[in-house]
Amino acid sequence: MPSKMYGELASWFHLVTAPADYEEEAAFYSQALTNACSEPPKTVLELGSGGGNNASHMKSRFEMTLVDLSPGMLDLSRGLNPECEHIEGDMRSVRLAREFDAVFVHDAVSYMTAEADLRAAIETAYAHCRPGGAAIFAPDHIRETFRPATRKGGHDGSGDEKRSLRYLEWTYDPDPGDTTYTTDFAYLLREAGGAVRVAQDRHIIGLFGRDDWLRLLREAGFEAQALPFEHSELEPGAAEVFVGKKTG
Repeated sequence: MPSKMYGELASWFHLVTAPADYEEEAAFYSQALTNACSEPPKTVLELGSGGGNNASHMKSRFEMTLVDLSPGMLDLSRGLNPECEHIEGDMRSVRLAREFDAVFVHDAVSYMTAEADLRAAIETAYAHCRPGGAAIFAPDHIRETFRPATRKGGHDGSGDEKRSLRYLEWTYDPDPGDTTYTTDFAYLLREAGGAVRVAQDRHIIGLFGRDDWLRLLREAGFEAQALPFEHSELEPGAAEVFVGKKTG
């Protein structure tokens, strides 16, 4: 079942996760990309760019081209990042017939639920990465660090946006023997006029081990390494990103 948040509820996305909340992690990704490339990158392709939250911070440093499968999310990002190029496409198969200094794949890569899908996404990144460049992949979890969790959050709209949203998030793994886990969301959506409705949304998300990530990156042609993700809201070692360097 497709996620509602990337379809019928896409216009609410910035009330689930606000662009301002991404400043710290976008700075981490920007520096990690710069460190991984043989020369400071100028052009960056983001695969699975969603509502454009990371790009809203990274665009001051790079020329960003944003690719996403959801038309609703691209519309949202265009309003936030009008200076960026937006392209509708699937990270498993899109081919733009050009190369970039670096490729960035945020948590949208977590929706690759089978190894064949993850391999295809990595091959797409490799195909668009210039020699001497690098790609970074930032899955929500890997097998070694996954922990069941519950979270809550949401935001009130500002300015002309009078809507508000609150959510409860429940993450668990019903079958530790497969390559997926489940995240269920319950949303309370308050319209500008005050009416409140409830929506439930299920996300089936991929879960792979560190060795699987490194193997797939190397098979695609990258020099691969795992890098601890550093963020003030996370315990050290709680998350990792994967860096692929393209040498030839």
